[in-house]
Amino acid sequence: MSSANTHRLEFGTLVTPVSTSPETPVELARHSEALGFDLVTFAGISGQPTHLDTWTLLSWIAGRTERIRLAANLISGPPQYPTVLAQSAASLDLLSGGRLALALSAANQAVVVAPAGPRLNPLGAIDALGESVDVIRAVLAAGEPGPVHYAGRHLRLDGAPRGPLPAHEIPIWLGGTAPRLLRLVAAKADGWLTTLGPNGPDDLRKGNRIIDEAARKAGRDPAGIRRLVTISGEFSGTRQGFLHGPAAGWVEDLLPLVVADGIRTIVLASDDVEAMARFAGEVAPALRAAAEQTLPAPSRGPRRGAAARAQRRPGIAYDEVPDSLADTAVEPGDPGYAGVRSNFFRGGAPGLVLRPRTPAEVAEALAYARAHREVPLGIRSGGHGLRGRSTNDGGIVVDVGRMNEIEVLDKATRRVRLGPGARWMHVAAALEPYGWALTSGDHGGVAVGGLATAGGVGWLARKHGLTIDHLRAVELVLADGTPVRASETEHPDLFWAVRGAGAAFGVATAFEFEVDEIGDVGWATFTLDASGPAEVITRWGAFVEASPRDVTSALVLGPGQPVAQVSALVDSADPDTIVRHLQPIADIAPGYDQRVVITPYASVLANASDGPHHGHGEPVIRSGLFTHLTPEVARAAARLLNSGAVFYFHIRAVGGAVNDIDADATAWSNRTANFHLAVLGRSQKRLNEVWDAVMAEHQDGNYLNFEVDGRPERLAEAYAPTTLARLRELKTRYDPDNLFDDNVTLTP
Repeated sequence: MSSANTHRLEFGTLVTPVSTSPETPVELARHSEALGFDLVTFAGISGQPTHLDTWTLLSWIAGRTERIRLAANLISGPPQYPTVLAQSAASLDLLSGGRLALALSAANQAVVVAPAGPRLNPLGAIDALGESVDVIRAVLAAGEPGPVHYAGRHLRLDGAPRGPLPAHEIPIWLGGTAPRLLRLVAAKADGWLTTLGPNGPDDLRKGNRIIDEAARKAGRDPAGIRRLVTISGEFSGTRQGFLHGPAAGWVEDLLPLVVADGIRTIVLASDDVEAMARFAGEVAPALRAAAEQTLPAPSRGPRRGAAARAQRRPGIAYDEVPDSLADTAVEPGDPGYAGVRSNFFRGGAPGLVLRPRTPAEVAEALAYARAHREVPLGIRSGGHGLRGRSTNDGGIVVDVGRMNEIEVLDKATRRVRLGPGARWMHVAAALEPYGWALTSGDHGGVAVGGLATAGGVGWLARKHGLTIDHLRAVELVLADGTPVRASETEHPDLFWAVRGAGAAFGVATAFEFEVDEIGDVGWATFTLDASGPAEVITRWGAFVEASPRDVTSALVLGPGQPVAQVSALVDSADPDTIVRHLQPIADIAPGYDQRVVITPYASVLANASDGPHHGHGEPVIRSGLFTHLTPEVARAAARLLNSGAVFYFHIRAVGGAVNDIDADATAWSNRTANFHLAVLGRSQKRLNEVWDAVMAEHQDGNYLNFEVDGRPERLAEAYAPTTLARLRELKTRYDPDNLFDDNVTLTP
C-alpha cells in the first residue's frame, strides 16, 4: 500500500436481513446509527424465505435513519440488468441524501445479460462484472447528454436511458478473492470488500499485493482504493485467540490491519446488540486513536473514489483546496460535474469548480486561483452569458451561483439587495408582490452578476434605463482578496467602473438596487411577413423611435424565412393604452399572427428553467450598437442576414431613458444608440468577414456581453477613448496582475 492515507478510518455493521422478524434488522440499523457507526450493511441474499429482499430493506431503512450510510454485502439475487441497478441506486441515493454504496461480486446475478441463456463461467462472470461497472457508471452520469451506448462482450446497450443524478458519487466496491477479480478492482473499483477468514490476515495481504501491483500498472494510486474487511469475533474476559477476548485485545489484533494492510473500513458482522455496543464504545475509538498516532491525516474534503480522482486535470493542487470550499467543490469525476462544466452557449471541461457561499469564501477561492496562474480562471454567476468565459478547459471556475439571496432592504425607497447568483426570473417573482420591477434583460435564466456588471438591456430599458442605472452600491472581492463596498460615496471610481466593466475588477458578492414601481404590463408577440427584410427593419426601427418610452421592442429574423417575429412590452396595464401603442406594429407588414396579454412583468421573465446548462462548442457571434436603422443600415443588415454566415438575427431596442444618462457617468459610454444587433453564425472567420464588409461602417458602438471576439478593436467599440484610458488606469490600481483577464480584457 502507498503510505498516503487517502481515506478516513470508518466502522460498520453487517446485519442479517431476517424475514421472520422484519423489524429486527431495521432496529439493528437504527441502533448502529445511534452507536455512531458509519455504515450498516446487509447480506445481499434474495430468493430465500428466511431473508428480506436486500434492496427493499435498504430503501426502508433509508427512510428510518438520518445519517448512517447504507450498502449491501454483497448484492446478489435474481437476474437484473446493471442499467436497472444503477437507476435504482441513483434514486435511493437521492432519497437518502447521498448515503448509498454499491458492493458487487462476480456471483452477482446483475451481470447476467438476460434472464435466459447460458450461465457465465467464473472468468466470464468477472469480465461481465467489469462491463457492469462501466455501464453503472455511465448510467449514473445522468448529467451527461444523450443516452448510454455500450458495446462489450457480454453487455450491449444501444441508447439506454440514464438514471437520475445521484446525490453524491456512489462508490462501487467489488468483493471476491480471485486474482482476476482483484485486478478488476485495481482497474475500475473504488474499493475492495473482503472477509477475514480462518487464515487471518494472510489472504487479505495476498489480495492487497495483487491489487497494489495491478493498480500501479494501470496508473492508479493503490491508496486511492478503499479496503474494507468484514470481521466477526467474541468478547470475553480473557484472551483466547484472534478477536476472541477483551476489547483491548481486539484493538491489538486489528491495528496491524489498519496500519500495515491499509484497511480503512472494518465491518462487524453481528446481530448482538451488546457486542455492537462494546465494539462502538471500546474498540472503535481506541483503534482510531492508535491508528492516528501512526498514520498521516486523511485527505480533506469529500472522499472521492479512485475513478473520480483518475479524472483530475494536471496543474491543479486538488489537495490544497481550502477547507471552507472543499465540501462543495466539483471535480471532473464528480456526479454533479456535468451540470457545471458548460455554460448556456459554450461547452467546457474545467479542472475544478469552486462554489463559495460567502465573501470570505470568495476571497479564499481567489487566493487559490492566484496560486494557479498557469491555468485559466473563469468567474460564473449564472453561466448564461454569450461573452462571459464562465467555463474553460482544464482551469478553475469560481461559481457564485449559490450566493443567490433576494432581500428587501427598505420599502420606502424601494431598495433591494441581490446576490450575484440570483436568477432574474426569481428576482422578478420576488418583487411582484410589492408592485416593483427592475430592468433585467430578456431571459429569466440569466443571473444578476453577469448582467449587473456589464449593462443590462431589457424589456423596461426605454422607460427605466439599463440595469446598471439602478445600481446604488455593490460589494466586491478584489483580486488580492480585499472586500470592498463601492457606491457614489465609497470607492466612487470603482463604482463607476463596475457599471459597464465590472468583470475586470473583482467578483461581485452583492448588489443594492433602487427598483421601479411597475404593475401589470402589456406583452405582445407578432408574426409578420418579412419577404422584404430591409423594409421590415426600416419600418420597425421607425416604429421604435416614434413610440412612447413605455414601449420596448425586439425584432427577430431568420435567413431564408419570409417571416419576422416582433415582441413588445408596454409598461401599462390599461388596455386602450396598450392597443394604441402596439397598433403601429400591425402596420409594418401584413401579419400572420398576433397575441397580446396583460400580465405581471414576472411572467414575461418566466421563460427559463433552473436546470444545468449543456452548451457545446464555442458560440460564433458579432454584435453592435446603432443609432438609427436608416434604409441604408437596413439594407446592409439584410445583406448580412442573407449572406449565409448568419443563422440567428436579433435587434433589441435601447435608447429612451438609457440615453438620458451622461456618457461619462458610467463605464457604459454608448449613450446615443437606439438599437443593438446581435447575430449568431457557424464560422467566426466567415461571420467576421461579412460583418466587417457590410455592417462595421454603420456601427456606433458595442455591448461586450454579446461579443466573443477579444481583439482590441472590440474594446474600442465598447468604450470611448477617455473611458478606456480611465478603465486601464483603474485596472492598474485594482488588478495589476490581471487576474480577471477573461471577460473584459483590459491590459493594466
